[in-house]
Amino acid sequence: MQNAIKKTNSISTKTIAKIGVLSAIAYVLMFISIPLPIFPSFLKIDLSDIPAIFGGMSLGPMAGLAIVIVKNLLQGLTASTTGGVGEFANVIIGGSYVLIVCLFYRTWKNYKGVIAGGLVGIAVMTVIGCIINYYIMLPLYSTVYGMPMDVIIQMGTVINPKVKDLFSFVVWMIAPFNIVKAGLMTVVVLPLFKKMEKMLSK
Repeated sequence: MQNAIKKTNSISTKTIAKIGVLSAIAYVLMFISIPLPIFPSFLKIDLSDIPAIFGGMSLGPMAGLAIVIVKNLLQGLTASTTGGVGEFANVIIGGSYVLIVCLFYRTWKNYKGVIAGGLVGIAVMTVIGCIINYYIMLPLYSTVYGMPMDVIIQMGTVINPKVKDLFSFVVWMIAPFNIVKAGLMTVVVLPLFKKMEKMLSK
């Protein structure tokens, strides 16, 4: 009985340690973000959710979500440039993608699982991203920074004349941004997931 308890505690400790290490890596990756000229400057591509995906594949979907939450808490407490708005959005939007990919991989632990999870994850992340940005994030961003919504919309109009209001901003800016970001993460994960899973299992 005692050996079983010790083994359980050891596994839990190792899991927590792995989540901590992967969260730290994800936190560092958040600082490596790239703005793309086809999107407003406050929308930047980063790959900080990839450690969470690998962690979720190896340790379970909830571990992946925990990594997303921890790295955003670290970012929010130490280096937020959005007053916590961006970090909150990343937990919801990025977390949904990580969960979907890891849940599919839990069912099919092969390329089929990663591809299916990636495709469904792209769709879910895009839909959630649009809803959250339309009703919560963009209005909150406007309030926190004292930036009129018209100014934010104009940032999209300069890039794409089809952007005329908040709804069209979400359709032509937010949706494509999430598709590009999630698609890029899927492409990066595909050739690496087997190696990372073996590494994390040791």
